[in-house]
Amino acid sequence: MMRGPSPITVDQRHDFDAIIDARSPAEFAIDHIPGAINCPVLDNDERRIIGTMYKQQGAFEARRVGGAMVAANIARHLKEKFADHPADWKPLVYCWRGGLRSGSLTTWLRLVGWDAKQLAGGYKSWRRHVIARIEALCPQLDLRVLCGATGSAKTRILQALESTGHQVLDLEAFAAHKGSLLGALPGVPQPSQTAFETRIADLLDRIDPARPLYVEGESRRIGQLNVPTPLVEKMRAGSVIEIDATPQARLEYLLRDYSYLGDRPEALSTQLALLKELHGKAVIGRWQQWAGARDLRSLFAELTALHYDPAYAKSQSAHFRQWSTRRTLHVDDLSESGIAAVAERVSEAERALSPS
Repeated sequence: MMRGPSPITVDQRHDFDAIIDARSPAEFAIDHIPGAINCPVLDNDERRIIGTMYKQQGAFEARRVGGAMVAANIARHLKEKFADHPADWKPLVYCWRGGLRSGSLTTWLRLVGWDAKQLAGGYKSWRRHVIARIEALCPQLDLRVLCGATGSAKTRILQALESTGHQVLDLEAFAAHKGSLLGALPGVPQPSQTAFETRIADLLDRIDPARPLYVEGESRRIGQLNVPTPLVEKMRAGSVIEIDATPQARLEYLLRDYSYLGDRPEALSTQLALLKELHGKAVIGRWQQWAGARDLRSLFAELTALHYDPAYAKSQSAHFRQWSTRRTLHVDDLSESGIAAVAERVSEAERALSPS
């Protein structure tokens, strides 16, 4: 009798040539192990049919019908996705709990002759790993927190720092959102909360904790997503670098960075309406009129002065414990070359603080 292989833990995933997610495409889209490929043994409709059958007709009938579906899908993968893999190919397979779906695929791959292994606990073990890694690694981080009023180009400065070799955690890129009231990216949905956390944990696993990590000073929420509490707490205690850009430089940057809002006047007006309780009907009406006329210059100038800047001034000292000892960089140019120059000034300040 063939003896099955020993289950594999999440920490051993790098020992394999490929990671195969045997769950449905819908499950895979919500979140998955970084680098995994989706080879479902049941597609979205099949999984729904078998789930309904299990509840209405019982486990045996669900497994009888589901078994035929699983066999057909595995056969297709063998003919297509796995057709060209060499005899020494070594894949790791997982499903939701590390049960029947990944077990079935692993068995067939091993029967072919590949050294396939099954991830113990499936995706749920990966999810526990993500939570544990965020909790364990965040307290060890040497954070440099970039702060600055709306339009200070903090995200672009982070990107410039990354391009010159610095370690960067770009939370807004991971969240697919700019973090403000108007921060939704047109046509780009935010990832799930679990996928957002997976991206964070994956980056933290790959950086050098002995080197500084640059991050933007975010609130607890970015759009519809929550920044993990251990990371928020570490950010609040991190060393602060403030980008103090002139109002004119910020306005010109905002007009470039949010230029697409001029093509969406109705959506922009809807978002502005959410501020009616804070600023009153007359102010919001004026802002909506500018939105309708695509006059972003007038809108952004007043929106920053009346809404974003007062909120920024109140929140920073309350949120960041090292605010009083922050390093402030005064900036009057946020063009592409100006942003590169700011990033270089941040680098120079870091080098000055580092032991020679």
